[in-house]
Amino acid sequence: MTFVITNACIDVKDASCVEVCPVDCIYQEDDDRMCFVHPTDCIDCAACESACPVGAIFADRNVPKEVSHFTALNALYFKDKTAARAEVDRLASSGQSVT
Repeated sequence: MTFVITNACIDVKDASCVEVCPVDCIYQEDDDRMCFVHPTDCIDCAACESACPVGAIFADRNVPKEVSHFTALNALYFKDKTAARAEVDRLASSGQSVT
């Protein structure tokens, strides 16, 4: 299992989750509008979930249905950052990033 960062993180990037992650599996770069959890490096400790001030982080089995596409988006980031960033931009501009 892994944790997933969802829509509430877009344009917030508080990074409290990054600071508490014991295995440094949460990433954000200057070009990113949100943080992303590496799906295979996450050790399922849940430290990030409680550290998130906007409630954007869920265990993958608990991601709300309306934002379930963020599970694939987090994984995509580690295969193709450009495509993941474009999808975040698309979701944000279409209003689909907000539940």
